[in-house]
Amino acid sequence: MSDIVVNVNGQVRPLDGTAAHTTALDWLRDTGLSGSKEGCAEGECGACAMLLATPTPDGGTAWTPVNACLVPVYALNGQEIVTAEGLGSPDALHPVQEKLAEAGGSQCGYCTPGFACSMAGEYYRSERTPTETTPAQAGTGHGDGIPSHDAEHGPNGFDLHALSGNLCRCTGYRPIRDAAYTLGDPEADDPLQQRLAAPAPVAVPTDAEVDGSRFLRPASLDEALRLLRDEPDALLVAGSTDWGVEVNIRGRRAPLVIAIEQLDELRTLHHTDDVLEIGAALPLSDIEKRLDGAVPLLAQLLPQFASRLIRNRATFGGNLGTGSPIGDSPPALLALGAKLVLASADGEREVELSEYFTGYRQTIRRPDELIRAVRIPLPLAPVTAFHKIAKRRFDDISSVAIAFALDIEDGIVTAAKIGLGGVAATPLRAYAAEEALIGRPWNVATVRAASEILGAEGTPMSDHRASADYRALMLNTALLKLYSSTVISSKEVSA
Repeated sequence: MSDIVVNVNGQVRPLDGTAAHTTALDWLRDTGLSGSKEGCAEGECGACAMLLATPTPDGGTAWTPVNACLVPVYALNGQEIVTAEGLGSPDALHPVQEKLAEAGGSQCGYCTPGFACSMAGEYYRSERTPTETTPAQAGTGHGDGIPSHDAEHGPNGFDLHALSGNLCRCTGYRPIRDAAYTLGDPEADDPLQQRLAAPAPVAVPTDAEVDGSRFLRPASLDEALRLLRDEPDALLVAGSTDWGVEVNIRGRRAPLVIAIEQLDELRTLHHTDDVLEIGAALPLSDIEKRLDGAVPLLAQLLPQFASRLIRNRATFGGNLGTGSPIGDSPPALLALGAKLVLASADGEREVELSEYFTGYRQTIRRPDELIRAVRIPLPLAPVTAFHKIAKRRFDDISSVAIAFALDIEDGIVTAAKIGLGGVAATPLRAYAAEEALIGRPWNVATVRAASEILGAEGTPMSDHRASADYRALMLNTALLKLYSSTVISSKEVSA
């Protein structure tokens, strides 16, 4: 226990005697670093955001914002974090803090530390570059030198989605945006910028037991599988974006937690001519960066999956492992015809995702197994779409999620896969609607007939997110929306 430490703002702090279920946020506040706030304890408001040193492909470090309220503090053993206190001081503000103050971006101040940390993560992002001035804007006498940019990116390259997980209850978003858009590049002597050139801390095997509860980080996948074989009731935790909520809101405790999010064997991404394999513990943000649009259906899904703060920790393995019927990834992966690799100490088996879910939060995965990887067969269907119906455009739970993957040759649908979420006790394939499409012309008549069948798929229920009738209506109209988009795309190509 004396060797379990976390580097916080450049200072090594021990975790001696800290309860095994403690979150990073609670531990930070208990140690006197009260800048991080608890707004929701569910990862939705970002008031607790902190920066975590994570590895980059070139062997350096990135400052990655994450929700401190969800991360088990023992998962940070040997790791390095920066909180709002570590960015600057009242006498020497960090550039992010300085710009927030100048723009009036802090009102009650409760959310400000989290905004500052998320903003700092984007400030230090190596790919952030100013947008160029368009020729039409140059030399006009008005707007000379004004860079062109869209509604979600600043002229300095700042991506507003970096703040998508931060909530300001005082509705002060414009000055916060203004502050973000005035940020320049880090100075060469900026300590946090200089830190990026060195490697990130490696994962440290951990075994902590306090008052009968135990937190374990195995050194390898083989060790993790042996532990699962010997301790089948152990709780597997990767990004902890689901379990952290259970701990905070429902007071759940686990006698034994096994952390697997830093196992190299679960963080792979590679492909052959026939299959794309994604490690079950690779964070969604990393998947998004490494695929870089190569799987269009996932490129549509991932920006709508919670917030950047959540995606920096969340994984496909965790989203599928919970067996939730409203997870965003299962419909998309079902439409892609994905298979799961389930690993145990006795070996591996491959199962169809469409056969994985057996009931509400129930799956065919045995207690001694974990999800090692997701396999997506190649080549990909050329016509894909992901429709997420929710009360908010971003950072919300789906009322209904629908994913399509169609092959259309010479105007005929030759293959179709449709994945659904939020309309039954499990995510499911819309087999009846698929059959109504395959072998038929891709036209309004076919789509209308298949839409009626799709609207009757599943067993939607009414809850606080949507009524059963509304969910059925969304299913009924989804295929028509897809058809309309393909017709528009065809006209644009021909034009």
